[in-house]
Amino acid sequence: MKTFKGKAIYNPRGKAAEYSKWACNFYVGCSNGCTYCYCKKGILAGAMGQNKPQLKKCFKGEPHALEVFEKELKANLLELQKHGLFFSFTTDPLVKKTANLTNIAVNICVANKVPVKILTKCTNYIMNWAHGVHGGDAFISEMKKYVAFGFTLTGHDELEPNASTNAERIEAMRKLHEAGFKTWASIEPVIDVNDSLYMISKTARLGVCDLYKIGLERGEKYDKMLLKNFITATIREIIYFEDKAKIYFKDSLLTQAGINREDLPENCVGRDYNMFNN
Repeated sequence: MKTFKGKAIYNPRGKAAEYSKWACNFYVGCSNGCTYCYCKKGILAGAMGQNKPQLKKCFKGEPHALEVFEKELKANLLELQKHGLFFSFTTDPLVKKTANLTNIAVNICVANKVPVKILTKCTNYIMNWAHGVHGGDAFISEMKKYVAFGFTLTGHDELEPNASTNAERIEAMRKLHEAGFKTWASIEPVIDVNDSLYMISKTARLGVCDLYKIGLERGEKYDKMLLKNFITATIREIIYFEDKAKIYFKDSLLTQAGINREDLPENCVGRDYNMFNN
């Protein structure tokens, strides 16, 4: 596949590519205040790690951002319909500042039959979808075909001071799942294996999560046996309580645990797994 790098839509590289082949970033910076945020680390921290979302400098305003977005979406429509589009790597796409632009862009995606994966720590705005506020019954039915809501679950509210609590995120996941939307959990970063396992166990017991994506905190080293036990417990818990749910362990986690992906059971999937086709 030829690499595309637009102003709004692009092909992620490196570890980000494990989450999606295609992504959209309108903003940089985030108001959730997460202490572990990877955007606050490294040489790009000054531009990417701001405490308030700012529209990317390449856009003259939100109308221009949407104009560029729709043009880039149409230029890559077949690939996007096949692989879907992820929101977002450089901000939370559903905080107050970013939610309106995300909503309009998602509506454009749905109208063009492009699957969307949203990752957030916020629940206030998201409940409008669960209650069918955005559009009539026909459009909500289409949204349920093409929109999957993901929630970061770490079990550490104190490290995410301005985000909705982990309990609120799980409740939002439950309501969305019961409303007919696909839901997924980003168990990343794993700050403490026991807290991460608790988040996994709680959602699995409720039967509200279709896919788990699990990864370590960037740059951190973990005990090999601890990770092996964590992986085994995760697989066992999900198979027992939610046998239809799938698990994606990120490459860095498997590498530190010394486990080959091909040795994992059938409910563990690779990076090319498409939850919209299952």
